[in-house]
Amino acid sequence: MFGWPERFRIRLVLERGNKRMKGIVSVFLIIFVAINLCLAEEAAFRGVKLADAKGKQADASLIFSDNNKDVVVRVADHDFVTIPYDQLDKFSYEYTKKHRITQGAIVMVASLGAGAIVMLTKSKSHWLYIDFHEQNVPKTVVLRMDKKEYKNIFDAVKTHTGKEVEFLGDAKVKKEKEKDKNEGSRLRLKSAQAKP
Repeated sequence: MFGWPERFRIRLVLERGNKRMKGIVSVFLIIFVAINLCLAEEAAFRGVKLADAKGKQADASLIFSDNNKDVVVRVADHDFVTIPYDQLDKFSYEYTKKHRITQGAIVMVASLGAGAIVMLTKSKSHWLYIDFHEQNVPKTVVLRMDKKEYKNIFDAVKTHTGKEVEFLGDAKVKKEKEKDKNEGSRLRLKSAQAKP
C-alpha cells in the first residue's frame, strides 16, 4: 500500500510531532513546579470557625504565611487578626464532647423518637487557642477546627512557626493513651521479632 519513502515520511512527521509534544509537556512541568514552590510558602485552612466571647462562631480562614512571617485569621474577606511569628507565645489544643440537646429538640418537633436519639448522641469539637502578645498585652484567639483538618493544622503550626501544639484536658489524656498504645505495640513487635 505505502512504499518505503512514504512510510519514512510518515515516521519523520510523527517524530517531529513527538519532539514538539515533549517540549510542550516540559514547559508545562516547569511552570507547574514553579507554581508549587511559590505556593508552598503559604498554608491556608478554610474549615475553621472564629469563636467570640458570646460563643457565636463565624466562618474563618487560618493562614500561615512564610513570606510575611505571620499567622492570619481571616473572616469574610478581611483580616480579623494578623500575628507575626515572633509575637506568638503558644498554641493549645482541646476537644470537647457535648450532647446535641438543641439539635434533638428541633428534630423532636417532627419525630419524638428521632429527637430523643439525637439528644443522646454526642458531638466533638476541636479547639485551637492561639496565645500571642501585642505591645506586651497578652491576647488569645479561639478557633474551632474541622475534624478533617485539625491534624493538618498541627503539622502546619510545627512546620511554619516551629512551635509545638500543647494538648489540654481530655486531649492530653487521649494523646498519652495513644502514645502508650503505640509503645506497647512496638514492644510486642520487637519481642516477636526477637523470638526465633
